[in-house]
Amino acid sequence: MRVRLRWTKQGRIRFCGHRDSARIWERAVRRAELPVSYSQGFTPRPRISFGLALATGQESDAEYLDVDLRLSPEETAGLVPDLPARLTAALPDGMAVTAARPLVSGAASLQEAVTSCTWEFALAGADRGLAADWVERVRAAESLPLQRERKGRSITSDVRPAVGGLRLTDASSESVLVAELGTKPRAVRPAEFLRLTAPPLPAGRVRRLHQWIMRDGERYEPLAPQAGVLEPAGGAPVAAGCRAAPAAQPEVCAR
Repeated sequence: MRVRLRWTKQGRIRFCGHRDSARIWERAVRRAELPVSYSQGFTPRPRISFGLALATGQESDAEYLDVDLRLSPEETAGLVPDLPARLTAALPDGMAVTAARPLVSGAASLQEAVTSCTWEFALAGADRGLAADWVERVRAAESLPLQRERKGRSITSDVRPAVGGLRLTDASSESVLVAELGTKPRAVRPAEFLRLTAPPLPAGRVRRLHQWIMRDGERYEPLAPQAGVLEPAGGAPVAAGCRAAPAAQPEVCAR
């Protein structure tokens, strides 16, 4: 059986890169004594599949991974309710599991399924008037050319279709920009997004709030956070916006 986990990455642990995070997870499942399936060969590895990689230095309320367990469906159903607390205890401060659920057979991988992400940018030191003007220019633009380096060549592409809803809010003494950025056919990275119009918009903390799957004209999260595990002990609270996220559809996660 395959189980999907939703987890957070906040605080100082955000400076841990994706590969190091993967190693942390391999150790965590061993410390939690989970009956994980392993690959074959000279160097067996636990069968853990990660979603979209998070850049070093970014925080997230909505990271996902799928793990294969050597259990029957009945045994998995009995284990899943305890997984958030059991795994969080085996993870370092700043990483916490906020939901777990078995996957139905044949569910698409996270890399294939996620079509966009919602990001939160703390505009440290940015003038709100200038930030509001930047947002309006992006909203009004018919095209948003983005120059990238690929295989030693400079390529310019229009990423306007990949930039979704934008809103500017205030949180304590700083302005916060929330934006939905597409991941297909090629993801618009947060750092690229801030350079879409000149001058670039300066940002401090960057946090991923949601990852979205689109199906039959509706969008939903791969797995919504569970009640009772939204405030992990020893870690930062999950953003309020995550509380209202719709639950995963039944064809993705088994009930």
